[in-house]
Amino acid sequence: MDIKDFRKNAHDMVDWMADYMEGGVCDYPVRPVITPGEIKAKLPAAAPIEGESFGAIFKDFEDIAVPGLTHWQHPRFFGYFPANSSPPSVLAEMLTAALGVNVMMWETSPAATEIEEQMLVWLRDMSGLPPSWQGVIQDTASIATLCAVLTARERATGWQSNSTGLRHQPQLTYYTSSESHSSVMKAMRIAGIGDEALRSVPLGDDLAMDASALKGMIADDILAGKKPTGIVATVGTTSTGAVDPVRAIGEIANAHNIHLHVDSAWAGSAMICPEFRNLIDGLELADSFVSNPHKWLMTNFDCSVYYVKDADALKRTFSILPEYLKTKETGTVTDYRDWGVQLGRRFRAMKLWFVMRSYGVSGLQKIIRNHIAWANELAEIIQVDKDFEIVTGPNLSLICFRVVAKDAYQSDALTEKLVQLVNDDGFTYLTRTIVKGRPAIRIQIGQTQTTRQDVLDAWEHIVNLKKTLKN
Repeated sequence: MDIKDFRKNAHDMVDWMADYMEGGVCDYPVRPVITPGEIKAKLPAAAPIEGESFGAIFKDFEDIAVPGLTHWQHPRFFGYFPANSSPPSVLAEMLTAALGVNVMMWETSPAATEIEEQMLVWLRDMSGLPPSWQGVIQDTASIATLCAVLTARERATGWQSNSTGLRHQPQLTYYTSSESHSSVMKAMRIAGIGDEALRSVPLGDDLAMDASALKGMIADDILAGKKPTGIVATVGTTSTGAVDPVRAIGEIANAHNIHLHVDSAWAGSAMICPEFRNLIDGLELADSFVSNPHKWLMTNFDCSVYYVKDADALKRTFSILPEYLKTKETGTVTDYRDWGVQLGRRFRAMKLWFVMRSYGVSGLQKIIRNHIAWANELAEIIQVDKDFEIVTGPNLSLICFRVVAKDAYQSDALTEKLVQLVNDDGFTYLTRTIVKGRPAIRIQIGQTQTTRQDVLDAWEHIVNLKKTLKN
């Protein structure tokens, strides 16, 4: 494709993208009604020997790919947590792709590095995080959690495990709740520590970590000759949006010199609204914090911000400096290759820069406050509907509910049937979870283009589908 064709095709694609964002996404079901293998069966068995025209390629994109997607940008997508997008973020992604820079160190992209540094300052201060903390953009919260687990491992072993492994170390133990994200266990495996060293701390009635139980578990492990190493607290758990008591956990962590990481991948974006910052009370006692602008801050996936109290500890964990990476600025500038797993890094700060400038703090706050207000309104509607009950929430913009029936067994069965019926129908999309041993349905409001009417329409549709179920 020459530049002339590129220019024409790009204009056509932007028109398609604009139509999609303007409402074309609503022409599709939120979740496609297809069977496994159906899309693959439409693709040739091997790559073409000769190149094909862009028109043919794009037509297949429209005919094969788009109808087979779950449309995360649909205004009635209420499942999981959102993967936000927005016009300024999309434009920034286009520029990032065209530039194709690698932000592995200052010399390879000075502007990209320094824009990232400043965007992390902007967002830190917007969110009321400790002013001395420093940040880096990771791809996902899973990688940020891995960074925290590894940094905690190095601190606890006197910075020896990177060089000698864990065979000469006492058994390291980490602590989190049963409601924490699966990435915590995955990080334990990658770090070579293993599932058995991850303690599941009991929950309180609010489904948050029980700090007194944590304290007792740490004491027991110390008596058994083990080395308490890391704690992962969650502000806004995936299933229910529960909030672990950061201050109480932080006091325990500090008393025992244990690394405390706070996972607020979803809820962290709401911290730009001062009225919600009580959820991270005590954060100054933690060592690291992660939030995903790509979930609830109108920024395209992937963009996860990871803040640390001690940047030197993070860099000491990850820094490897072969001769080919040494530059005359080494040691005097920020080289983000030392701040995480990746050497090569995308220019993710570009989209964060465009989004924060386009919406402004007040514009972003308005969107989040609307989502939370609509969740509260929906909760009031559910509470007076005799066919449903709220199980948890609303926690920010997340509600868990279930079907009411004559007994728990029938309620659980109808709840399971309803969520499957809703998701197979395609009008909206919800997520199933388990709360205190029983199935529940999550509805989480957070998509960029969602309106109050979308929420009300989705609920009306859910109610009508429930009426089709046999008790």
